[in-house]
Parts: sequence; structure tokens; C-alpha cells
Amino acid sequence: MEVIAYSNFRQHLRKYMKQVNDDAETLIVTAKDVEDTVVVLSKREYDSMQETLRTLSNQYVMEKIRRGDEQFSKGEFNTHDLIEAEMER
Repeated sequence: MEVIAYSNFRQHLRKYMKQVNDDAETLIVTAKDVEDTVVVLSKREYDSMQETLRTLSNQYVMEKIRRGDEQFSKGEFNTHDLIEAEMER
């Protein structure tokens, strides 16, 4: 995670936007007033975080994940060959 000053960020905005998107790395932009410090991240990373939060807050889904994890840890699972569906023409 890179930390840069606001003035540098402003001068090279395009460069930093590309960097954040290409590297999927967050960027901390500091200002004189610490309350004005911000974190910049790509929309893809933001969407991913939001989906993770939705999943973690869904008790039904989390219970299914926990149950599946327990079954997997105990070796209580089956494996199957993948069946490729024929595409309609």
C-alpha cells in the first residue's frame, strides 16, 4: 500500500488512477489535516469488498459455508467428473 501526499496525487492523478486499477493495490492520499486522508481503490476492488460484506452478513449463506467447511475437513464429501453440456446450435 503506497502513501502519497495530496499535492502529488493531484499532479499525477491519471498515473495513480491507472496504477490503482492495474496493480489492484490501494493508495493512501494524505493531507495536512489527518481527517482529510483518503484511501483510493479500484472499482473492481470496491465491488469485491462490497460482495464480501454482503456474503459475511448473510447468516444463511455463512451457515452453509461453515457446514461445507466442516464436512470437507472431516473428508465427508464426494468428487464428480465434470460433464460438458453440448451447446445448442
